[in-house]
Amino acid sequence: MLFDYWPITQRPPIEWPDGKGLAFWIGLNVEHFELGKPSTSIAPVTAGLPVDPMNHGWRDYGTRVGVWRLIELLDSLELRASVLLNSDVCAEYPQIVEVGNERGWAWLGHGKNNSNLWTGMDVEQEREALAAMVAELKRGTGKSPKGWLGPALTETSNTPELLAEQGFTYILDWCADDQPFPLNVQAGRMISVPYSVELNDITLFLGTGLQGADFAQLVSDQFDVLHEESKRRPGAVMALSLHPFLISQPFRHKYLAQVLEDVRGHDDVWFATSDEIADWYLERCYDDAVAALEAARG
Repeated sequence: MLFDYWPITQRPPIEWPDGKGLAFWIGLNVEHFELGKPSTSIAPVTAGLPVDPMNHGWRDYGTRVGVWRLIELLDSLELRASVLLNSDVCAEYPQIVEVGNERGWAWLGHGKNNSNLWTGMDVEQEREALAAMVAELKRGTGKSPKGWLGPALTETSNTPELLAEQGFTYILDWCADDQPFPLNVQAGRMISVPYSVELNDITLFLGTGLQGADFAQLVSDQFDVLHEESKRRPGAVMALSLHPFLISQPFRHKYLAQVLEDVRGHDDVWFATSDEIADWYLERCYDDAVAALEAARG
C-alpha cells in the first residue's frame, strides 16, 4: 500500500512556524490545452469536435486574462502561489513563469499539459516522460520541482516511486487527510501534502450552478472549522485550488477577493507555499511520523 491507515487522533503533534496551528496555501493551476483535444469544458456538446472555439477559447481566458487578474489580487494581499504547472506552459506562456519567479512562487510538476491524462504508460515510458517534464520545468523556471499533481489527479501504479527517483518529495493527488503524512516508497522520502478535490473551483462551479457568493461562503466555512480545530490539534493544512479560467472571471473574482481578504486577516495562520509546508514537515516531523507508524504496525 502507498500509505497506512492512521487516525488523525493518534499522531505525534505537528506545529507550524511560530507556533501556528494552521497552514494555508493557494494551489494555482496554470495549464496548457492542445487544440482539438477534449479537456475541461463548459459546454460538453462541442467538446468532441475537431475545432471547438467555445471550450478552447474559454480555457485560454485563464492564461490571457484570468491569471493576471489573480496576480494583482495576490500581490495586494502579499500572498504567494504554489503553481501546478504543465511543462508546456514554459514555452507557451513564459511571461507567467517570469512574473512567478519575481514573486517567489513555488513550481510543481503537473504533467506535460492538461489535454493528456497521466496514464497508459509502462514503467520505462513513464520514467522518460517524467524526466522530460522535469527537464523542461527546470529549463523554464530555473528550479527542479519538489511537488507533483497529476493532470486531473491521475497517476499510474508506478508514479510515486518514479517521482521519488526524480527527486520529488511530495504528492498532492491523494486527498485523504487534513495533515501531511508519509508515503511508502523505496527511492527516497515522500509525503502527501493536503490538496482538495472539493474546495476546488472545477468541482464547485462546473455543472453545479454555484454562485460566487456560495463559493466565498464555502471557503469561509472550511477555514473556520480547520482554524478552530487547529487550536486543539495543530498541524492542519488548508489548500485552495484555483483555475484562472474559472475563478478569475470578473463576476466570480470579487468573491474570491472578499474571502481571501478575510482569511489573510488572521495572524495565527501560516501563509506558505506547498514547498515550504513539505520542507518543514520533512525536516521536523517526518521521522517522528515514520516511527509512530512503525510502532502502530507492531
